[in-house]
Amino acid sequence: MLLYYVPGACSLAPHILLREAGLPFELRKVDFANRRLEDGTDYGRINPKGYIPALELDSGERLTETSAILQYIADQRPQAQLAPPAGTLARYRMLEWLSFTGAEIHKGFAPLFNPQSTPEWRSGAKGLLERRLDWLAGAVRAEAYLVGETFTAADAYLYVALSWCGYVGMTLARWPALERYSQHVGRRPKVQEALRAEHG
Repeated sequence: MLLYYVPGACSLAPHILLREAGLPFELRKVDFANRRLEDGTDYGRINPKGYIPALELDSGERLTETSAILQYIADQRPQAQLAPPAGTLARYRMLEWLSFTGAEIHKGFAPLFNPQSTPEWRSGAKGLLERRLDWLAGAVRAEAYLVGETFTAADAYLYVALSWCGYVGMTLARWPALERYSQHVGRRPKVQEALRAEHG
Protein backbone atom coordinates (compact mmCIF):
# COMPACT_ATOMS: atom_id res chain seq x y z
CA MET A 1 0.00 0.00 0.00
CA LEU A 2 1.02 3.61 -0.56
CA LEU A 3 0.00 6.39 1.81
CA TYR A 4 0.07 9.93 0.40
CA TYR A 5 0.71 12.31 3.25
CA VAL A 6 1.65 15.79 4.44
CA PRO A 7 3.72 15.82 7.67
CA GLY A 8 1.54 16.43 10.72
CA ALA A 9 -1.70 16.63 8.73
CA CYS A 10 -4.69 14.31 9.09
CA SER A 11 -2.77 11.72 7.05
CA LEU A 12 -0.75 11.11 10.22
CA ALA A 13 -3.72 9.16 11.63
CA PRO A 14 -3.67 6.40 8.97
CA HIS A 15 0.13 6.48 9.10
CA ILE A 16 -0.04 5.68 12.82
CA LEU A 17 -2.64 2.98 12.24
CA LEU A 18 -0.62 1.29 9.49
CA ARG A 19 2.26 0.98 11.95
CA GLU A 20 -0.03 -0.19 14.76
CA ALA A 21 -1.45 -2.85 12.41
CA GLY A 22 2.00 -3.97 11.28
CA LEU A 23 0.99 -3.76 7.62
CA PRO A 24 3.55 -3.22 4.84
CA PHE A 25 3.29 0.24 3.28
CA GLU A 26 5.25 3.02 1.65
CA LEU A 27 4.96 6.76 2.17
CA ARG A 28 4.61 9.32 -0.61
CA LYS A 29 5.07 12.90 0.59
CA VAL A 30 2.90 15.59 -0.98
CA ASP A 31 4.05 19.20 -1.32
CA PHE A 32 0.67 20.61 -0.40
CA ALA A 33 1.47 24.19 -1.44
CA ASN A 34 2.11 23.05 -5.02
CA ARG A 35 -0.09 19.92 -4.95
CA ARG A 36 2.80 17.83 -6.26
CA LEU A 37 4.71 14.76 -5.20
CA GLU A 38 8.47 14.91 -4.71
CA ASP A 39 8.98 13.52 -8.24
CA GLY A 40 6.84 16.33 -9.69
CA THR A 41 3.70 14.25 -10.23
CA ASP A 42 0.50 16.29 -10.03
CA TYR A 43 -1.27 15.11 -6.86
CA GLY A 44 -4.59 15.91 -8.51
CA ARG A 45 -4.04 12.82 -10.65
CA ILE A 46 -3.85 10.74 -7.47
CA ASN A 47 -6.77 12.36 -5.64
CA PRO A 48 -8.91 14.71 -7.74
CA LYS A 49 -10.45 16.05 -4.50
CA GLY A 50 -7.08 17.71 -3.95
CA TYR A 51 -6.56 16.91 -0.28
CA ILE A 52 -4.88 14.25 1.76
CA PRO A 53 -4.79 11.49 2.78
CA ALA A 54 -5.05 9.00 -0.04
CA LEU A 55 -4.30 5.32 0.40
CA GLU A 56 -3.42 3.36 -2.73
CA LEU A 57 -4.17 -0.32 -2.33
CA ASP A 58 -2.12 -3.11 -3.85
CA SER A 59 -4.87 -3.48 -6.48
CA GLY A 60 -4.26 0.12 -7.60
CA GLU A 61 -7.58 1.34 -6.22
CA ARG A 62 -7.54 4.32 -3.86
CA LEU A 63 -9.40 5.38 -0.74
CA THR A 64 -9.48 9.08 0.06
CA GLU A 65 -11.41 9.89 3.25
CA THR A 66 -9.67 9.66 6.62
CA SER A 67 -12.45 7.76 8.42
CA ALA A 68 -12.84 5.26 5.58
CA ILE A 69 -9.09 4.73 5.33
CA LEU A 70 -8.80 4.18 9.08
CA GLN A 71 -11.57 1.57 9.09
CA TYR A 72 -10.07 -0.17 6.07
CA ILE A 73 -6.66 -0.42 7.73
CA ALA A 74 -8.14 -1.69 10.98
CA ASP A 75 -10.13 -4.37 9.15
CA GLN A 76 -7.06 -5.68 7.34
CA ARG A 77 -5.57 -6.88 10.63
CA PRO A 78 -8.47 -7.79 12.97
CA GLN A 79 -6.12 -9.44 15.46
CA ALA A 80 -4.56 -6.02 16.16
CA GLN A 81 -7.95 -4.95 17.62
CA LEU A 82 -7.76 -1.46 16.09
CA ALA A 83 -11.53 -1.53 15.59
CA PRO A 84 -14.17 -3.46 17.51
CA PRO A 85 -15.90 -6.28 15.60
CA ALA A 86 -18.49 -5.25 13.01
CA GLY A 87 -22.03 -5.22 14.33
CA THR A 88 -21.10 -4.61 17.97
CA LEU A 89 -22.13 -1.52 19.88
CA ALA A 90 -18.44 -0.82 20.48
CA ARG A 91 -17.93 -0.62 16.70
CA TYR A 92 -20.66 2.00 16.46
CA ARG A 93 -19.12 3.91 19.36
CA MET A 94 -15.87 4.01 17.40
CA LEU A 95 -17.75 5.24 14.32
CA GLU A 96 -19.44 7.86 16.49
CA TRP A 97 -16.00 9.11 17.61
CA LEU A 98 -14.63 9.08 14.06
CA SER A 99 -17.62 11.11 12.88
CA PHE A 100 -17.35 13.61 15.73
CA THR A 101 -13.61 14.06 15.23
CA GLY A 102 -13.98 14.54 11.49
CA ALA A 103 -17.00 16.82 11.49
CA GLU A 104 -16.50 18.83 14.67
CA ILE A 105 -12.80 18.85 15.56
CA HIS A 106 -10.99 18.38 12.24
CA LYS A 107 -13.29 20.69 10.31
CA GLY A 108 -13.37 23.06 13.27
CA PHE A 109 -9.70 23.82 12.69
CA ALA A 110 -10.12 24.52 8.95
CA PRO A 111 -10.96 28.25 9.19
CA LEU A 112 -8.06 28.74 11.60
CA PHE A 113 -5.60 27.36 9.04
CA ASN A 114 -7.12 29.30 6.14
CA PRO A 115 -5.13 32.51 5.49
CA GLN A 116 -8.18 33.98 3.72
CA SER A 117 -10.38 33.70 6.80
CA THR A 118 -11.54 37.10 8.06
CA PRO A 119 -10.84 37.95 11.71
CA GLU A 120 -14.57 37.68 12.43
CA TRP A 121 -14.80 34.25 10.82
CA ARG A 122 -11.71 33.05 12.69
CA SER A 123 -13.06 34.33 15.98
CA GLY A 124 -16.41 32.61 15.50
CA ALA A 125 -14.76 29.37 14.39
CA LYS A 126 -12.37 29.41 17.34
CA GLY A 127 -15.23 29.95 19.79
CA LEU A 128 -17.16 27.02 18.32
CA LEU A 129 -14.08 24.80 18.41
CA GLU A 130 -13.42 25.74 22.03
CA ARG A 131 -16.99 24.74 22.94
CA ARG A 132 -16.48 21.38 21.24
CA LEU A 133 -13.23 20.90 23.17
CA ASP A 134 -15.00 21.87 26.41
CA TRP A 135 -17.45 19.02 25.83
CA LEU A 136 -14.70 16.66 24.74
CA ALA A 137 -12.67 17.33 27.89
CA GLY A 138 -15.55 15.95 29.95
CA ALA A 139 -15.94 12.91 27.74
CA VAL A 140 -12.39 11.52 27.59
CA ARG A 141 -10.57 9.60 30.29
CA ALA A 142 -6.92 10.51 30.63
CA GLU A 143 -5.36 7.05 30.95
CA ALA A 144 -7.82 5.18 28.74
CA TYR A 145 -8.95 5.31 25.14
CA LEU A 146 -12.12 6.48 23.47
CA VAL A 147 -13.67 3.03 23.21
CA GLY A 148 -12.80 1.31 26.47
CA GLU A 149 -9.29 0.18 27.32
CA THR A 150 -8.13 -0.58 23.77
CA PHE A 151 -6.50 1.85 21.34
CA THR A 152 -8.57 2.12 18.15
CA ALA A 153 -8.63 4.04 14.89
CA ALA A 154 -10.65 6.75 16.65
CA ASP A 155 -7.78 7.48 19.04
CA ALA A 156 -5.32 7.89 16.17
CA TYR A 157 -7.59 10.47 14.52
CA LEU A 158 -8.40 12.45 17.66
CA TYR A 159 -4.74 12.49 18.74
CA VAL A 160 -3.74 14.05 15.43
CA ALA A 161 -6.53 16.62 15.47
CA LEU A 162 -5.68 17.71 19.02
CA SER A 163 -2.04 18.15 18.01
CA TRP A 164 -3.06 21.07 15.80
CA CYS A 165 -3.87 23.35 18.74
CA GLY A 166 -0.31 24.64 18.89
CA TYR A 167 -0.39 25.64 15.23
CA VAL A 168 -3.33 28.00 15.71
CA GLY A 169 -2.36 29.72 18.95
CA MET A 170 -4.31 27.42 21.27
CA THR A 171 -3.01 25.19 24.05
CA LEU A 172 -4.36 21.98 25.49
CA ALA A 173 -3.33 23.24 28.93
CA ARG A 174 -6.77 24.87 29.06
CA TRP A 175 -8.21 21.33 28.99
CA PRO A 176 -6.03 19.22 31.33
CA ALA A 177 -8.01 16.06 30.56
CA LEU A 178 -7.33 16.47 26.85
CA GLU A 179 -3.69 17.24 27.50
CA ARG A 180 -3.31 14.06 29.56
CA TYR A 181 -5.21 11.99 26.98
CA SER A 182 -3.02 13.34 24.17
CA GLN A 183 0.14 12.58 26.13
CA HIS A 184 -1.14 9.07 26.88
CA VAL A 185 -1.73 8.32 23.18
CA GLY A 186 1.47 10.10 22.16
CA ARG A 187 3.59 7.77 24.30
CA ARG A 188 2.66 4.75 22.18
CA PRO A 189 5.76 3.43 20.38
CA LYS A 190 4.07 3.31 16.97
CA VAL A 191 2.88 6.91 17.34
CA GLN A 192 6.46 7.92 18.06
CA GLU A 193 7.67 5.92 15.05
CA ALA A 194 5.24 7.69 12.75
CA LEU A 195 6.22 11.12 14.08
CA ARG A 196 9.92 10.39 13.57
CA ALA A 197 9.26 9.13 10.04
CA GLU A 198 7.38 12.31 9.11
CA HIS A 199 9.56 14.86 10.85
CA GLY A 200 12.96 13.21 10.84
